[in-house]
Amino acid sequence: MNKKELYNKILQLDGLTNEEKSELLGLLRKQKKYGLVWEDKPEDMEERLCEELPVLVEDTSKAIISTEADAPNHILIEGDNLEALTALAYTHEGKIDVIYIDPPYNTGNNDFVYNDKFVDKEDSYRHSKWLSFMYKRLRIAKQLLSEKGVIFISIDDNEQAQLKLVCDDIFSSKNFCGNIIWRKKSGGGQTDAFFVTEHEYILVYQKTDQFTWQDESVLISEDSFKFVDKRGRYKTTPLEKWGSSAHREDRPSMYFAIQDPNGNDYFPIAPDGLPGRWRVGLDRMNRLITNGEIDWKNGKPQEKTYYTSTSDKRKVNKSRSIYYNIGETGEGTKLLTDIFSQKDLFGNPKPLNLIKDLISHNNTSYILDFFAGSGTTLHATMQLNAEDRGHRKCILVTNNENNICEEVTYERNKRVIKGYTTPKGEEVPGLPSNTLRYYRTSFVGRSRSMKNMRQLMSLSTDMLCIKEDLYTEQSKFGEQPTYKSVFRYFDNGRKRMMIIYREEAVQQLVELIQKTDYEGKMLVYVFSPSEDPWEGEFEEVQDRVQLCALPQAIYNAYHRILPKKKDEFVGADETKVPGQANVTDGMLNFDNEEELQ
Repeated sequence: MNKKELYNKILQLDGLTNEEKSELLGLLRKQKKYGLVWEDKPEDMEERLCEELPVLVEDTSKAIISTEADAPNHILIEGDNLEALTALAYTHEGKIDVIYIDPPYNTGNNDFVYNDKFVDKEDSYRHSKWLSFMYKRLRIAKQLLSEKGVIFISIDDNEQAQLKLVCDDIFSSKNFCGNIIWRKKSGGGQTDAFFVTEHEYILVYQKTDQFTWQDESVLISEDSFKFVDKRGRYKTTPLEKWGSSAHREDRPSMYFAIQDPNGNDYFPIAPDGLPGRWRVGLDRMNRLITNGEIDWKNGKPQEKTYYTSTSDKRKVNKSRSIYYNIGETGEGTKLLTDIFSQKDLFGNPKPLNLIKDLISHNNTSYILDFFAGSGTTLHATMQLNAEDRGHRKCILVTNNENNICEEVTYERNKRVIKGYTTPKGEEVPGLPSNTLRYYRTSFVGRSRSMKNMRQLMSLSTDMLCIKEDLYTEQSKFGEQPTYKSVFRYFDNGRKRMMIIYREEAVQQLVELIQKTDYEGKMLVYVFSPSEDPWEGEFEEVQDRVQLCALPQAIYNAYHRILPKKKDEFVGADETKVPGQANVTDGMLNFDNEEELQ
């Protein structure tokens, strides 16, 4: 019996409730995960997302707005990161260039909370809970990455092996870039059981093979070319192969004789004294001989490389998989103490220099950290921008457990932007070329009733501003005042966006668009109970607008990542919505609507 036949058999069973049938169908759909299998443990937040949709709402009282018009907009989201990632799946799908996360390590020492309870070492589902927790979030994270994107995940030995298999499953093992070993401290650790643990790991995965790592490019000093002849300064490299595959049998065609300065045949010799091979083939060897580019020092042939022939006088230093001297945990702790003039504010914050190194390779990248902790990633982003005049933008996500989001994450970066004084009285100047906006997650019913659809549309404004990176609201469009519940208009001089909440206003707004002079296309998000953004009504201005029907576009984005509802066998289909309302006149003349000032 195949799966389809079994599915139909379950539907026909007597004596089972619809809920019991749903559970059986759910088990039938489950497939074994490659490489690692665990007992999925439902999460309270996941259950909530089966019934409600998350949205992001700005707390404008916490906004820190730069006076510089081109300052990057950074975003801090207070809320469960599963909620926030779901919302970001609409605003930032395929837009994030770099993700760095430092998730709980699941040590069993009160570092990992699942369903409002600490997971300790005695919990038999300890690893299953952690894997379920991470899998759901990383699956969405992959959707957010751009085609050139990369994710860095800090972890230690408690879950490194399991996390590697999970990431191989989600991102594919072919997109594994490496496992960085970061030396987090030196000394101490004498209470460790066997070895003094001085390191952690950073797993690195690319979204696709379009990701490129910008290795360090350094100037080549002329002093490194130690030898001089009539053509100029040069350095030498042995022509005999060393290291692996250095013997004659490894490359027989690269075992041949050349003449030494005395006219004698010279065959290559391996480091162990056995017959060896050359680094170059016969054709290139003949060119080197003809051009006089072989130097016989100490009786051994060396290839000459002249300073004048070196490409733009630079060389590339490839990154190493072991990070020494790139910050230690103690440095992160000291920096927090300097910022807050208070000790023990946050446990084991990552050092600024480590994060700066990871995110430094593209100075216009979009960066996400959804385990934001003390906010080091945003601090590193702003510091790097100041150092290399970059325009990186950063999104942080953290819950507000023990007021960490408001009192640590936000407050730290507020002080970094405005400047602060260390406990020793040192004045640290601020980084004012940055804007920081603060958001919280809220919820709308998931069923597609007209009430829920209108509420989702109403609460989508802040998400649309995030999506389009456009926050400059105008009180008028042309000569028409805007109204919060009818339409709003945003214009920063480079980009324009209109949000229409009431479909009855479409006809009059089309007439306004016809009369108003502006360049390029304006983004128009318009309420519609279907996927049609009233294209017929906008036909006369179709060359001046880019239409999108809401909330359907949000539903479409969420549908790809939200947990599925249980199968229903009875009752009405809540996904059906009423037909489109008739367009009526006069909506913009309502005296009781709240006009934006």
